[in-house]
Amino acid sequence: MAALRVGNAPCSWGTLEFDEAKGEQIGFARMLDELAETGYTGTELGDWGYMPTDPAALRAELGRRGLVMLGAFVPVALKERAAHGAGVSNALKTARLLAAVATEPKPYLVLADNNGSVPERALNAGRITAGMGLSPAEWNVFAEGANLVARAVRDETGLRTVFHHHCAGYVETPGEIARFLELTDPQTVGLVFDSGHYAYGAGNCDAIGGLERFKERVWYIHLKDCQPEVASRARVEQWDYFQALRHGVFCELGQGGVDFPALLGWLKARGYDGYTLVEQDVLPGMGTPKESARRNREYLRSIES
Repeated sequence: MAALRVGNAPCSWGTLEFDEAKGEQIGFARMLDELAETGYTGTELGDWGYMPTDPAALRAELGRRGLVMLGAFVPVALKERAAHGAGVSNALKTARLLAAVATEPKPYLVLADNNGSVPERALNAGRITAGMGLSPAEWNVFAEGANLVARAVRDETGLRTVFHHHCAGYVETPGEIARFLELTDPQTVGLVFDSGHYAYGAGNCDAIGGLERFKERVWYIHLKDCQPEVASRARVEQWDYFQALRHGVFCELGQGGVDFPALLGWLKARGYDGYTLVEQDVLPGMGTPKESARRNREYLRSIES
């Protein structure tokens, strides 16, 4: 594997637009400045409208900081067939912008469920049981929507789609990830493996086990840690997803339970040559994003071999 290429994302600066999120949002220019200053060379788009949506303006903002656009997160309520049409339209709008500013490597359309929108899933994130999942018919609709989005994006823009398994959505647990992959087209729908969401959703921090299980579909990597003591407390006290975020369930890299030296070793052994993207999901006003970003980058440098 070549030298590790590392990006960071707007969500590490508390730009999440969940209804439960409170606090002042950090502007995109400051976020990009701090991201570049702390040693990252790539970013994702963030919520639509957070960064410029004019291709020339966005290209200029990235270029002056020497940054590569790696992808964009697009949530779609895939369980609802009625939402698929709007989901395709939104994904294509986003993919056109990505394609217009694309360099190398080409960015991904990062498809996800409309996480946080279903009360039962948000309330029980990190402790999902089988009875909270999709029915066979709902799974078919969910997968149909994912295939539809990915094929539309590929056909119009040439970009590839990766699905983001995510707590507080319908694809959270290892079993749900496996079912989703069984039902979707392996040629057009890949997986972005998120080590923190996997750890919290699985109830353990065995990221290597997850990577091994799903290795044929892992196209992209999000590096996120999960604090096991906070996760355990969340389960005992039955916090919802946003309470867990607020209490720091996704901590700085190396401060939780994910074995990042082993994860980087796994990527090296597999010959992974794409970007990795640090995400430390926080709510607006939480923590010290720039300092955390710097420490996260320094930590990764310290364990690279």
